[in-house]
Amino acid sequence: MPRLTRDRLTWLTYAQLGLWGFFLYGFGPVVPLLRDEQGTSAAVAGLHSTGIAVGALAGGALFAPLARRFGRGRAIWTGLTGVALGVAVLGAVRVLPATIAAVAVIATFGMLVVSGVAVVLTDRHGAGAPAALTEANAVCAGAGILAPLVIGASVDAGWGWRPAMAVEAGLIALVALAALTFRVRLPRPAPTGAPGGAPALAPAGGVPADAAPAADAHRSGRRLPPAYWIAWVLMAVTGSIEVCLSLWTADVLRSHAGMATGTASAAVAAIVGGMFVGRLVGGRFALRYRPAPLLLAALCLSLVGFALFWVAPVGWLAVTGLVVLGLGNALHYPLAISIALAVAGPAADRAAGWASYSMGVGFGIAPVALGWVADGVGPHLAFLLLPGFIAVAALLAARLGRALRPTPAEVRSPAAA
Repeated sequence: MPRLTRDRLTWLTYAQLGLWGFFLYGFGPVVPLLRDEQGTSAAVAGLHSTGIAVGALAGGALFAPLARRFGRGRAIWTGLTGVALGVAVLGAVRVLPATIAAVAVIATFGMLVVSGVAVVLTDRHGAGAPAALTEANAVCAGAGILAPLVIGASVDAGWGWRPAMAVEAGLIALVALAALTFRVRLPRPAPTGAPGGAPALAPAGGVPADAAPAADAHRSGRRLPPAYWIAWVLMAVTGSIEVCLSLWTADVLRSHAGMATGTASAAVAAIVGGMFVGRLVGGRFALRYRPAPLLLAALCLSLVGFALFWVAPVGWLAVTGLVVLGLGNALHYPLAISIALAVAGPAADRAAGWASYSMGVGFGIAPVALGWVADGVGPHLAFLLLPGFIAVAALLAARLGRALRPTPAEVRSPAAA
């Protein structure tokens, strides 16, 4: 079984991803508040998600050249600096085009953080990368628990959401100060073909033996393998599930479960709380089981949680469903990105950049579609789009499992050597 060694570099990358999580999970409950403030429809308010999608595309395009030119560490810190400045702008503007533009800028820099952390952890931990990525996303979810609670408390106190979002900049400064104090530096990328450039994953905890042929393909300049693109589409679909929940769950809790506005905004933390626990526990499972079957099990749990949330007529039962839903959602992204980067081999920087595009697709299309449907039938009925996303994701996970299954020749080859 692979082992996971958590050094200071690992903890720093965990904290950096957590800083992005504070904004990402905190902004979801803000969207309905912006809709009320700006007097727009649900579909128009969903354009903020389109702004995130545009930013994800831009950040994905920028990451690989920035990482090559300046190193992954500087790319991540540049991303966090941009997020802090973008949050300040978001708090200062009021009109719809300006808030959408501010969100796009934040997402552009945020994708530098997401891509950089994923590549650094994959390169650092090799066979333990799925577990490391799961734990990093647990920290991200942990920060996401805090954000909706802070926003809900700020709204209930009559201060609005802006002071709560400003906390983001302070947290970024604290993590930067801690990194300077303890002299933790992120590494520059290893040269293609150098040791550590292409992590070798053991069959027990990671991607099976066909990751090595994929790495060889990249050394010869060939395209990213089919398994990568299956994982890419899977990330787009599961990203659609997560962003729809983040943006519109508070609306369903208000309209169907009868919650007050501040309480509904804070209750979104139930999803993230489930994700936090799921990722803490899931990190151990990721060391023992193959990613694709584990992902299928997580999707089934998500479906159970969604069903409980959707049918619940009262707040406490709906929140229970959200916790179960979060437990399932916990492993969607960490497992998919770990597979994608592993099969990419030495092209991990490029693969991480392309992975941001999948997030852009999910964030750009699904919430606007759900908002458009919600304007016609209400948010509760519109949420029935989500089981469809879960079903598509399950089909993709099953296909990915077949694509990663080693052939008999690949199974015999280590013994023959």
